[in-house]
Amino acid sequence: MRYASITERLASLGSEKWAIHIEARRRKEKGEPIIELTIGEPDLPPDDALLAEATRAMHAGRYRYSNGRGEPPVVRALVEKYSKRRAGITSDNVLCFPGTQTGLFAVMLGLVEKGDAVLVGDPLYATYEGVIRATGADQVTVPLRAENGFHMQADDLERAVTPQCRVLLLNTPHNPTGAVLTAGEIAAIGEVCRRHDLWIVCDEVYEELVFSGSFASPFDDPELAERTIVCSSISKSHAAPGFRSGWAVGPAEFASRLLSVSETMLFGVQPFIADMTAYALTNPIDTSAKMRTAYKRRADRIVTALGEAPGLIPLPPEAGMFIVVDVAGTGMDGEAFAWALLDEEQVAVMPGSSFGEGAGDFIRISLTVPDEKIDEACRRISAMAARSGFRKEKRA
Repeated sequence: MRYASITERLASLGSEKWAIHIEARRRKEKGEPIIELTIGEPDLPPDDALLAEATRAMHAGRYRYSNGRGEPPVVRALVEKYSKRRAGITSDNVLCFPGTQTGLFAVMLGLVEKGDAVLVGDPLYATYEGVIRATGADQVTVPLRAENGFHMQADDLERAVTPQCRVLLLNTPHNPTGAVLTAGEIAAIGEVCRRHDLWIVCDEVYEELVFSGSFASPFDDPELAERTIVCSSISKSHAAPGFRSGWAVGPAEFASRLLSVSETMLFGVQPFIADMTAYALTNPIDTSAKMRTAYKRRADRIVTALGEAPGLIPLPPEAGMFIVVDVAGTGMDGEAFAWALLDEEQVAVMPGSSFGEGAGDFIRISLTVPDEKIDEACRRISAMAARSGFRKEKRA
């Protein structure tokens, strides 16, 4: 039988990237005492008020068909949220989706196709390549260097641009590294995008999890308004990944053109989840503040514990729910180290190779487990590193 070419383009870009996570879950289900530090699933539950609002909405009959753009309460809440960041935002700028992932997929379908190219920083979130390749477009990587704190540099972006490039897929705060771009860095990046007439699609799902300093976005710059689209959700900010509630906010013409794509895909999101999302966006909920405190504390514990281990260099994150560790000093790359760690110490982490060529010497550790598990995982990781017989070299 014949298949569409998209199945070939995405053949190695799905669950293969999560092989260690899937194997760790399999072993855990068999009863092995695995410490799972792979995916970014918040360990806090959603606030009780959100669950109550979803329940209220269901009992009130909010389970029927929605419209393609989004339920009025959540659209109004998003207009209010983004109007605080930039003037002139109306419902015409908003589209709702079941999660950031679906939003990114739809946005890319609306912006690029075969013959085009999308720029993205490397390391990159594991699903970005699939989102890009699904459209038929090519991926062009921009190196994110550890010596720059994994912050994208405008000069590196300039050197990477080709005539085929149409979009920059930006992620700040960044997964997997936790890097947070400054307003100055974004302004310089934005100038490159203006010069080459590039769209900026900015994944801001970790906006509420910045440990210190200010969050900055190209969306907030009026000079970039015509070319910037933000994708985000309540998955991370409100510890509600399973509810799948996200959005895209951008120029009105973009939203109008993309509406038919969105309606073809799913024709609206669940009204009771939309009501819960509207409540989350318009009421004081302290979930993100609790997570910020916990994730920063756990990252600091890992930096202290693994900073003394032979062959390991933990790099403190500026935001988010992960920390990356350079394992090259052990004589292994991230893939080999992660599998050995699972086999020998029953700790599951993500190999950096799941996040691009630039992360091959790293592992990514999730901060979404209790402190005592973090401490025990660090003891096991340190033991693994000590057996390698190598000594770490300080990064210049």
